Amino acid sequence: MRLAVYTDYVYRRVDGAIYAERAFALFLAGLIPHVERLRLIGRLAPDPGEVRYALPKEIELAPLAHYASLVDPIAVVRSLIGSIGQMFRALDDIDVVWILGPYPHAVVLVLVALARRRTVVLGVRQDWPRYVRMRRPGRRWLHLAADAMEWIWRTLARRLPVVAVGPELSARYAHAPAVLDLAVSLVPAAEVASTPPVRDYGSELRILSVGRLDEEKNPLLLADVLALLQAHDPRWRLLVCGEGDLASALSARLVELGVADRAVLLGYVAMGTELFDLYRDSHAMLHVSWTEGFPQVLVEAFASGLPVVATAVGGVAEGVGDNAVLIEPGDPRAAAAALTRVAGDPELRRRLIVGGLASARELTLEAQTSRLACFLAAAARRPARAARRPS
Repeated sequence: MRLAVYTDYVYRRVDGAIYAERAFALFLAGLIPHVERLRLIGRLAPDPGEVRYALPKEIELAPLAHYASLVDPIAVVRSLIGSIGQMFRALDDIDVVWILGPYPHAVVLVLVALARRRTVVLGVRQDWPRYVRMRRPGRRWLHLAADAMEWIWRTLARRLPVVAVGPELSARYAHAPAVLDLAVSLVPAAEVASTPPVRDYGSELRILSVGRLDEEKNPLLLADVLALLQAHDPRWRLLVCGEGDLASALSARLVELGVADRAVLLGYVAMGTELFDLYRDSHAMLHVSWTEGFPQVLVEAFASGLPVVATAVGGVAEGVGDNAVLIEPGDPRAAAAALTRVAGDPELRRRLIVGGLASARELTLEAQTSRLACFLAAAARRPARAARRPS
């Protein structure tokens, strides 16, 4: 199978190597053993900028015209017009194209791929209208545009198979001819702890948060939770991995609540040994998003044997089952109470850790990329107009 994948991400070329801005590209690289060719389609930055994830040399890049943000509609339209020819050429020698959306470029690429008689599989990673409303609450035109893109994507899904991240999105796209409920995992099988780790809950208690510091992730709640915990037990400490628009606001909120000395904002920590060490050295993970598909950081915590407290949003509740303590979003008291319970209840911790490790063994990078490759290959074999959802 010769596969192309489109995501609305930025790539860079530095000294002949391709770099990705998001760790999701590492998941895509996990498809290499399953395909004859892997070509990524995405925006190519005009300058080297900050490079993060070097991609294997086996991956090809089909660059599209760059634009900085979807908030600038003129730049998006210019890029779109300039990218149509590049999209057409990007599908040369390709059997299947997996297109993650909904974005303007994704919709046009679907049409180009269908015109070229390529097998098209749609991808959905998040509740796009809700995501846009969280990121840009005051821009009604963006909300309407997101609703329109979502409607187009769901309409296309009536005829095209869909890979959706998390149970909630999979259910939303159940009208597609075939749906794969996928967990995006960056955890190699070798990183899953073989036995439950031993942690000391009698001294300092470290809470770990991993994720973007943007509106939809609700990072300011972390400061409120820490303040509530500190009011009753000074052993608590907060470690935050991530960057985003609210990084400065989080720092200010920690100072305002008088707990800045008990928090460390580590900035962006790339996937790798340093990040896994943070998981292993912490006592609980706290995930407080307003909206999610199924966050990969939960799999990372499970694989490290780290108890998880998370908001029951999107596909989280169904995805984690009984392997995490779930709370309502936006409730710092519920989060603080859940963390206190985890720290004080060895039997609860044991159940969460053992269940999380079992889940992580099924959600490794190797397992999920294999499932994805099988689904894409099956889509290529399925007659386009006679596709039926498997019983």
